[in-house]
Amino acid sequence: MIEGLQPEILSSLVTAEMPFGKYKGWKLCDLPVYYLEWFASKGFPAGKLGMQLATLYEIKTNGLEEILTGLKKLKK
Repeated sequence: MIEGLQPEILSSLVTAEMPFGKYKGWKLCDLPVYYLEWFASKGFPAGKLGMQLATLYEIKTNGLEEILTGLKKLKK
């Protein structure tokens, strides 16, 4: 496992919803890459949400979306 990566953060990516903004109510895993890129350039929010968004950014921009697909299947 990657040092500092918490399994509960990964599993929450497919269950948690965006609490504010244009994509309020969307599952975090369904946020478009350009929205995550905007956060990456402006700064991710503090706390758990920031960690979740930063993790999603890394997953989506590095072609690792299979991780999300697998997590979605596990959560069904």
